[in-house]
Amino acid sequence: MGSSDSGSLPVWIGFTLFVLAMLALDLGVFHRRAHVVRTAEALAWSGVWITLSLLFCAGVWHWDGAEKGLEFLTAWLVEKSLSVDNLFVFLVTFSYFGVGADLQHRVLVWGVLGALVMRAAFIFAGGAILHAFHFVLYALGAFLVFTGARLLFQKEIAVHPEHNPVLRLFRRLVPAVADYRGARFVVREGGRLLATPLLFVLVVIEASDIMFAVDSIPAVFGITEDVFVVYTSNIFAILGLRALYFVLAGYLGRFVYLRVGLAVVLAFVGAKMLASAWVKVPILMSLGVVAVLIGGSVAASLIWGGKARREGPAEQARD
Repeated sequence: MGSSDSGSLPVWIGFTLFVLAMLALDLGVFHRRAHVVRTAEALAWSGVWITLSLLFCAGVWHWDGAEKGLEFLTAWLVEKSLSVDNLFVFLVTFSYFGVGADLQHRVLVWGVLGALVMRAAFIFAGGAILHAFHFVLYALGAFLVFTGARLLFQKEIAVHPEHNPVLRLFRRLVPAVADYRGARFVVREGGRLLATPLLFVLVVIEASDIMFAVDSIPAVFGITEDVFVVYTSNIFAILGLRALYFVLAGYLGRFVYLRVGLAVVLAFVGAKMLASAWVKVPILMSLGVVAVLIGGSVAASLIWGGKARREGPAEQARD
């Protein structure tokens, strides 16, 4: 794993300006008004973000060498794969709160913006801690192995937004109106600002992302300790998350074996971190393992997932 930061100050500034420009184009031109995102539109934007990610990877490869390019590609693939769990939370949260299809995009826009800020804070803090206290790497490795094992052997997780402690505290502290007011998060009534249910939805989305970041960011540090690679791969994965949701929303239930693939990926990266003092796993091998595990779990879901979904209710009934 590389430990140096490949990004110089001009590169950091340039990347930041690029992200801001893309967000301004996305939000200020193409998605100024709340609307129902159709599959064709979502596919187009998902293709845009994937293409930009791969072009950036090619740039890293050209300027910083093949190893850095492979580190970025592996880190991006890991983060992109782990983000699928976020999509399940989006789906359940929107269903629980009865969020209309025309409002979901607006929530995800602000959710992604909040995630970008929080992920940046986590990554820079994590990079500083690893630089000062390298032994933390082994603690993170053990945590990822434990998380992978827990994910592998636990039963399917039921997401209950109403039990989210952040949401319950927010509801207790923030006065609110009972019904939606279009795409507004707050309204002014009786001389005071009141939250709408849409703001509660955003709170759940942001709180959930923090929980997922606890797993995904250490996993990416297990691929590379280069903060620039960790940050940029995370940003590209998060920026494409909104479009990916609208592409996969109707198909998420089909990926019944993806959780197994993600669990083994986490365990593999954790074991790699634990063994890093004695064994250096080539980054090309790491990329191959991650790609095979994720691709294999998706393929297994598509081939045998229908049978597993049909047997699921019967198994639960026996439990």
